[in-house]
Amino acid sequence: MLNLDLSGRTALVTGSTGGIGLAIARKLGEAGATVIINGRKQEGVDSALEKLAKAVPGGAFRSVVADVGTAEGCKTLFEAENSVDVLINNAGIFAPNDFFQTTDESWEHLFEVNLFSGVRLSRAYLPGMKERNWGRVLFIASESALNIPVEMVDYGVSKTAMLGLARGLAKLMAGTNVTVNSVLPGPTLSEGVEDMLKAQNPDSTRPVTELAAEFVQKHRPSNILRRMATVDEVANLVVYAASPLASATTGAALRVDGGTVDTI
Repeated sequence: MLNLDLSGRTALVTGSTGGIGLAIARKLGEAGATVIINGRKQEGVDSALEKLAKAVPGGAFRSVVADVGTAEGCKTLFEAENSVDVLINNAGIFAPNDFFQTTDESWEHLFEVNLFSGVRLSRAYLPGMKERNWGRVLFIASESALNIPVEMVDYGVSKTAMLGLARGLAKLMAGTNVTVNSVLPGPTLSEGVEDMLKAQNPDSTRPVTELAAEFVQKHRPSNILRRMATVDEVANLVVYAASPLASATTGAALRVDGGTVDTI
């Protein structure tokens, strides 16, 4: 059996009060890591900690409330937890929009959250990983980085930039036991996506899984699964990439996209 043992390791997952981030935190806890969860609001963090305590009895979880979409928030987080072995840059925002109506301020905010949070936190934590000669940095990107969605051009571009950042940081860690990779989920039925689907179909009484499958077939017709992935399916790959078993994987863009990106 594969041994994903992360006992004795400390992992930080940004934006982890729900969705993919919370699933990653739970899976890391199941693998034995001490997990730091993060969110912008105390009530969200408290709720996530309660869920994790029930899901992983005996698991080691703690939290930091900080808005990593700002330089001050990243500073607050690092001052509270200044040493981690695994950094999961998961915090991100998205929303369908009209490119021609999207303002500079909207672009700047999206990049602050989606890209610069990872820039700042990697800059803070990578030196310690390098000094200890062990570490994992993972960027939760998207298939949209390679398959720019016309309804979210800004989001896709931010994720493309994330792939470049991860590749460059991997090169900076060359010759060490610190790896840096990106994980590219495809359409995933997170809480945020559920909210988006319900907003787009306010009068529908159909199950959200049906709405999700319909969205995939209409907007991501190259998807081979013909459905959205679950958050756990994404988290499984993330935890593997964070584990000791993934020691020879670095500078990679790891796809868990259901075959959406139409390439070999």
